[in-house]
Amino acid sequence: MRNIFVFAGIAAAAALFAPSAQAADVVEIAMSDPQFSTLVKAVKAAGLVDALKTTQNITVFAPTNKAFAKLPKATLAMLLKPENKAKLASLLKYHVVAKKVMAADVVAMSGPADVPSLAGPTIRVGVNPPMVNNAKIIKTDIAADNGVIHVIDTVIMPSGNKTNGKMAPKMGNKMAPKMDKM
Repeated sequence: MRNIFVFAGIAAAAALFAPSAQAADVVEIAMSDPQFSTLVKAVKAAGLVDALKTTQNITVFAPTNKAFAKLPKATLAMLLKPENKAKLASLLKYHVVAKKVMAADVVAMSGPADVPSLAGPTIRVGVNPPMVNNAKIIKTDIAADNGVIHVIDTVIMPSGNKTNGKMAPKMGNKMAPKMDKM
């Protein structure tokens, strides 16, 4: 029993004197994980790094490299060209929601829900099975200091909705100007 108290005391002292680690934002987390290297390349090409680093309370549905590999190579190459920056930014904003949504929030829903993306068009989030549009959610709740990341197995695309790289005016949230400046 005495050993337990000694261990607890050592652990408490270590916690008090250990340097506090700063939490990482969604971009830093993505940059630190090799499975997101294509996503990071796209975020940089779209000029969204600063906006995604500084915008608070966001949910990012992050496609893996395997998800991007499902796209035709010509499509990805076309989107990464500088002249298509607005199209790429719009596609990436379609993967972001202006609210921190944890897996428990989704599980508590009574059924699938349409949620506005930062690109404007809604995305459909469901629980059984865990999906966002046609993409499976393969990992949830990667917490960041400015939101949360959920890993998806497919790049999601707006269906029948045209986006121009601008936020939908109806969003009316504080992050719209930050995201539109990119």
